[in-house]
Amino acid sequence: MILVTGATGTIGSQVVRLLSQQGVPYRAMSRTRTGPNYVNADFTDPASLSAATAGVDAIFLVTTPPTPTPDHDLALLEAAKGVPKVVKLSANGTGERFGGEVMGAWHLVAEQALEASDLAWTILRPTSFASNFLAYSLTDPIPDMLGPAQQAVVDPRDVAAVAVEALLTNAHAGHRYDLTGPDLLTFADQAKTLERVLNHPITTVDVDAGQTLQATGMPPEAIQAVTTGVAWARAGGAAYVTSHVPTILNRPAKTFEQWATDHQDAFTTMR
Repeated sequence: MILVTGATGTIGSQVVRLLSQQGVPYRAMSRTRTGPNYVNADFTDPASLSAATAGVDAIFLVTTPPTPTPDHDLALLEAAKGVPKVVKLSANGTGERFGGEVMGAWHLVAEQALEASDLAWTILRPTSFASNFLAYSLTDPIPDMLGPAQQAVVDPRDVAAVAVEALLTNAHAGHRYDLTGPDLLTFADQAKTLERVLNHPITTVDVDAGQTLQATGMPPEAIQAVTTGVAWARAGGAAYVTSHVPTILNRPAKTFEQWATDHQDAFTTMR
């Protein structure tokens, strides 16, 4: 039995899909959603976490607190004592120092707690998801916070496939994987690719990350974390490609163009 946290999110939903396809028993954790295979639990409710983790063989751990904090990860790890294996979704750049700050500090605390535990663990540090472009489907021009920054954006389906491999086999215990796509792209490169796939003109405009995020009402701590990440990427921190996805999955990593082609229907509002 696999417990999938973040089961309705970008990666968690793909993990659920793959486990279903392979006929692997799973328990999907959600605060509100109900239905077959779903269990209601909240990271702030220890009793609900204990019930969610009872009897499981492995956990896919992904948390998305509104402000950066390791509290949710640590609460789940406390409840997971006795569970053999945890695969944690982290983020690229975690633990690096930039601009006087530690990148992904809250992820780092959770990673260190996991490594210090008795659990078999695998940590996944993906780059930016190709699916992040879906957030701009109603926007013209599309705001570009990254400018010249290059990164090998990764297909969420590849991240989920690696997670499932780590959950179902013992070959990846004690490993930390930086998951990337196959090509270094700027934000504008991605927009041009999407323009070609959709056969629809798409324009971008350079914006200041901090000012843009403030307008969304995002909490100050979250804005600080994102703007630091943007500055790190602009300085070249994310400009790398790894072989982890193709090595683990025994196939090439999916390109941004493949992702865009497979998700054309999600962009019908841009046509």
